[in-house]
Amino acid sequence: MSEEYHIEHDSFGEVKIPGWAYWGPQTQRATDIFKISPLRFPSVFIKSIGFIKLACAMVNRDSGLLGPGLAGAIITAAQEVIDGKFEDQFPIDIFQAGSATPVNMNVNEVIASRANELLTGSKHLKSPVHPNDHVNMGQSTNDVIPSALHIAACLETEGKLIPHLKSLCNTINKKSETSGHIFKTGRTHLMDALPITLKQELSGWAVQIHHAIGRLEGALPRLSELALGGTAVGTGVNTLEDFGKRVSGVLTELTGHNFRAVNNHFEAQSSRDAAVELSGQLKVLASALIKISNDLRLMNSGPNAGLSEISLPALMQGSSIMPGKINPVVPEAVRMACVQVMGNDVIIGMSNAMGEFQLNAMLPVISYNLLQSITILANASLLLAEKAISGFDVNEECMLQLAQKNPVLVTVLNPVIGYDKAAEVVNESRKNNKSVKDIVIERGYLTREEADRILDLRTMTGKEQEGPVSNYDV
Repeated sequence: MSEEYHIEHDSFGEVKIPGWAYWGPQTQRATDIFKISPLRFPSVFIKSIGFIKLACAMVNRDSGLLGPGLAGAIITAAQEVIDGKFEDQFPIDIFQAGSATPVNMNVNEVIASRANELLTGSKHLKSPVHPNDHVNMGQSTNDVIPSALHIAACLETEGKLIPHLKSLCNTINKKSETSGHIFKTGRTHLMDALPITLKQELSGWAVQIHHAIGRLEGALPRLSELALGGTAVGTGVNTLEDFGKRVSGVLTELTGHNFRAVNNHFEAQSSRDAAVELSGQLKVLASALIKISNDLRLMNSGPNAGLSEISLPALMQGSSIMPGKINPVVPEAVRMACVQVMGNDVIIGMSNAMGEFQLNAMLPVISYNLLQSITILANASLLLAEKAISGFDVNEECMLQLAQKNPVLVTVLNPVIGYDKAAEVVNESRKNNKSVKDIVIERGYLTREEADRILDLRTMTGKEQEGPVSNYDV
């Protein structure tokens, strides 16, 4: 067992570091100071900083600025961070110094200590590998953290969120293809309207998700631009002239995502507009998922006193007091997740607006909330597809009976008998609980053959969607 603690020194004096820790004084001081919340950076953010440290070490080695021995140890240690080996070594609260210098130095210190352990057998903090001089070579927190945010957001959006949305879209399309023949009552203002098919209703959901995917893909090019190479204020002091371009090329090889250096470092380091743009598209997706979830809850309502058009899968007991009650738990959970995303969007937009001059000092909270939004929307989309939409049963007979009895069917008779007579038919239908078809035949407005033809649900629902909206191969 290692010693209980050891002493490190910085410009402020001595610092006690736990014996098992790989971090150094800057991490320890930040941990001791910032005790606001239990929130920590997600692993994908730390992994993204690890990618940056690895890529920078490779470029500095190839440029002759970093010896191959030191570079090799840094590269190995950074890869271990990427692989999640040191997840317990990043303890700093999200609410910290706004530039996120503590988390950048936390990663620098862990990588330096591990690199020295690889080289000497002991995790010395500063020799032979130094966290600032070697691990942070050619970098500043002010270009590392914005770049890490972009890398993490791109990897999570492209690797997790979009594939899960494609699965959701496929699931909706598959369900619609098996229910295209089912007629139901359309509703506007939550009141009975003209009939539609269930397939037509589901096609609207599918298009919402399809467009959401397109919006996210449209935001990725701006997120793929990295601020690396600008160092402290965008001028590139203390780094190679082409550092950002070269590091971005290495990061592309490491991650498989096409990253590139920014054209203007002053925009890239002083604002987080690309993060706000992506957050806005996440908010649009969240509102779409809430709409779909609300439709599911209403269609599932009942089973005796509600619409009872569908039955969502029974997943768990719904009440601690009412035996046998089953609730629409998945749509409820999805709505809560989406409301959280909408709140996150407000935080991200306000935080971006609070940037001053060459730095936005709200980077940690922007990063945390954007990555949380991506994660919970990805998980919520998959949950909605697998535990709600794919498995709901359709009460076809109930839907058809309600559609056939709907007095609003008289709307299609407006061009034939006129609006006033049609309104009289509706009133009689509601008063005497008689069908529109029977009334118009009794009154002599239409023959039975004419009524059968004009009031045919297939005619009224118009042209069906021709195949699925999108057939995503995922």
